[in-house]
Amino acid sequence: MSQVHPRARTTPLIRAEIRASTASIASLAAQYNISPVTARKWANREDAQDRSHRPHTLHTTLTPLQELIVVELRRTLLLPLDDLLVHVRETLNPKVSRAGLDRCLRRHGVAQLRSLLPQQEGVKPSYQAFQHHPPGFVHIDIKYLPQMPDESARRYLFVAIDRATRWVWLKVYADQSNASSRDFLAEVHQHAPMKITQVLTDNGSQFTDRFTSQTGVPSTRHAFDQLCTQLNIQHRLIRPRHPQTNGMVERFNGRVSELLKQTRFTSALALETALLHYLKLYNERIPQRALEHLTPMQSVQKWGASHPHLFQNVGNNLAGLDK
Repeated sequence: MSQVHPRARTTPLIRAEIRASTASIASLAAQYNISPVTARKWANREDAQDRSHRPHTLHTTLTPLQELIVVELRRTLLLPLDDLLVHVRETLNPKVSRAGLDRCLRRHGVAQLRSLLPQQEGVKPSYQAFQHHPPGFVHIDIKYLPQMPDESARRYLFVAIDRATRWVWLKVYADQSNASSRDFLAEVHQHAPMKITQVLTDNGSQFTDRFTSQTGVPSTRHAFDQLCTQLNIQHRLIRPRHPQTNGMVERFNGRVSELLKQTRFTSALALETALLHYLKLYNERIPQRALEHLTPMQSVQKWGASHPHLFQNVGNNLAGLDK
């Protein structure tokens, strides 16, 4: 039995009485203390239950065929929403919005990446917390930024986060090329307070040639790998089709998405300035439950006091930002 809207002025019994009555609409409205519009609606309605408020016709940018392709891309490639949006705009429909694409995924039941991961029959999926590592294990990922009015093309936000302290570094680039990924790693190595020993990335071509080599194994000749070798950093890759492995940096990117939703930026400079201010706020002012309610910088200082050999310069963590 369907539920009556909590603010409804009429019950199914009253609605049935209205429908069966031969009185005028004005009399019914006065008798039941409702508006003439409501009285006329229930007098002409074939049933006494509330109906869905969903429009009879959904006005969407994507055609039904395009929606089927989008759903298949989501299920096959397990792309995050922002990555999928780029592919859809480049290959299917340049006018689709992020919100529209999200509604499409929800309509087809593929909005949650976790639910799309392969599962063994009869075995419940187990989601384990990240293994504990001392400072120096850094996750790196890329987020697509919205195109600003004064830009001819969209830009990309490179983000690095230390697993132990949650310390973050970020930088905006005009592309996501090998040169940009290499430059970003050099930036992180220069500004990180801890000594970076390991870097975890996805299998994107800007980080590895894993899927472009004939053997399916990284050749170590990629520009990013070569810099890792020079800096004595171990480069680790997430398992294919397991985006949750890099979930720590994805969660930070989610915070950035919320920032972008709350503010309307008029220029690329305004957007980049806001990101740098948020970086400082995140590192210095936002306590985290995973850090026992310390901020990332407080966690850095705590680790630095007990394990000084893991750090290179605790005071140089935000070089280049306004203090």
